[in-house]
Amino acid sequence: MQYGLCIFPADFAMPPAEMARAAEERGFGALLFPEHTHIPSEQKTPWPSGGSVPPEYIRNLDPFVAMASAFGATKTIELGTGICLVIQRDPIITAKEVASLDFLSGGRVLFGVGGGWNREEMGNHGTRFESRWALMRERVEAMKAIWTQEKATYHGKFVNFDAIWSFPKPARKPHPPVIVGGDGPRTFERVLRYGDEWMPNVRGQKTSVKEEMDRLNEMAAKAGRGRIPVSLFYAPMDAAALERHKKEGVRRALFYVAPAAKDVLLPKLDELAALTRQVG
Repeated sequence: MQYGLCIFPADFAMPPAEMARAAEERGFGALLFPEHTHIPSEQKTPWPSGGSVPPEYIRNLDPFVAMASAFGATKTIELGTGICLVIQRDPIITAKEVASLDFLSGGRVLFGVGGGWNREEMGNHGTRFESRWALMRERVEAMKAIWTQEKATYHGKFVNFDAIWSFPKPARKPHPPVIVGGDGPRTFERVLRYGDEWMPNVRGQKTSVKEEMDRLNEMAAKAGRGRIPVSLFYAPMDAAALERHKKEGVRRALFYVAPAAKDVLLPKLDELAALTRQVG
């Protein structure tokens, strides 16, 4: 099993380049950055975890800018979004950003995507909450077309363009893995339609994902696909739980760490690195 980290690249925390370098030095294979373009100051949508929205949701850097900074300070670690709110982004521009980062990094981008939860934030981008999943599908499909076709075209309900040139193409072929986040009733349909991996948010609530993995892979086999890799977002910081997930066949455990200053984060990374060595 591989191990990675997820952290909001907040403006008050350890800079992304230093964080990525420290993670790579400690043997972590991936570092993901979540995103929110903004948080409405008078929002009506409650934060899913309850209570007030944490400050890092409000004061986080753009994930692609954070990734660019981190790539320049590292050599092997994979960097990505966990998750990118593609429902709030132009697909042609986003495809260019992802491809450029993957090209310059030698194929080290992980592209996590999700539908989001904040109605007011989406609305400020002109996105309707009710149609966000159809919009996400079309935008991801359009980006995959741009990454893989010499002259890309896409025609859908929400995304439409005739043949275009867009370079560079990603270094990783056919493109960086699209990791679909979520664990709703139709998540597996989305994974099979346009995803390469599944990333459930366990957050201490699930002691096992074997049943879900088995169901996903049964669906994948019927669709003519191989086994779908799984990354656990908010992976448990517990050796026994990690051992269990490892035996179940989870590919990657992603530990969420709260953004903080270097003197707080480095000891935490040391602790998590020791845990990963214990589990193996």
